Amino acid sequence: MSLKPFKDDLFAYPATLSSENNGAHTVIDYRELRDINARDEVPERRAHAQYVDISVRKMQQDLSLKTDAGSIRHVAVGRTQGAAIIVLYLHGQGGSRKQGVDDFTFGGNFNRIKNLMAGNSGLYLSPDFSDFGDTGAAQITALIGHYAEQSPNAKIFVACGSMGGALCWKLAAHNDMGGRIDGLLLLGSLWDESFFSSPAFKRRVPVFFGQGSKDPVFPVEKQEAFFRSILARSKSYPTRFVRFETGTHGTPIRMTDWRATLNWMLSKAP
Repeated sequence: MSLKPFKDDLFAYPATLSSENNGAHTVIDYRELRDINARDEVPERRAHAQYVDISVRKMQQDLSLKTDAGSIRHVAVGRTQGAAIIVLYLHGQGGSRKQGVDDFTFGGNFNRIKNLMAGNSGLYLSPDFSDFGDTGAAQITALIGHYAEQSPNAKIFVACGSMGGALCWKLAAHNDMGGRIDGLLLLGSLWDESFFSSPAFKRRVPVFFGQGSKDPVFPVEKQEAFFRSILARSKSYPTRFVRFETGTHGTPIRMTDWRATLNWMLSKAP
């Protein structure tokens, strides 16, 4: 499976400044004046119209799922049954399910993933959850379990923004989920050594890191060191690191090329 294009020219990465590990680690030229101020009608609030297509809202539902871990409010975009691909976005501290479906913030990048899923027989989920610990992980596990049953053939990818990464690593370590998910995207997020003993690592689940070089919350050097430690354990492990030079904490959420990343993951999924 390969995702069909959606506004690829607008969302393509700016110039590559350097590349190593056969392209697994790339440094991308990021400039606030161009990549925020020129792209947004109102900087950080509203992307210019050409970056978004809001007709996708007719395929969007605000739902609540009753589970043993509690009721989980979530927004679903696309096919809630028989989906070919499922992508979840788990927000960071202070976020909510609304962040991941906001059409106009982050340069329209959430609108793009919504349209990519809607246009490719997919499902996009942006949930609320109680915390970044075991309760939150149990809720996300229940949510994924529910939709995986409705779409048994779907490839499942989990994108985690900032502190949401704590949940990405918990899912990877979980016996059921680590054996079920097909890729992890860490966007301006954290690292976790427990990954190396997880079912997901044993299955060689693809891992993508997007990080701003000036992230004040999670230092880029630590995330890069973790990325390199994956390759040190397994030279051919499917992992990629995109460093946005001069970018800050929210930059990867704005700049990550969803289609290129997911197509790479689809080609490497276990």
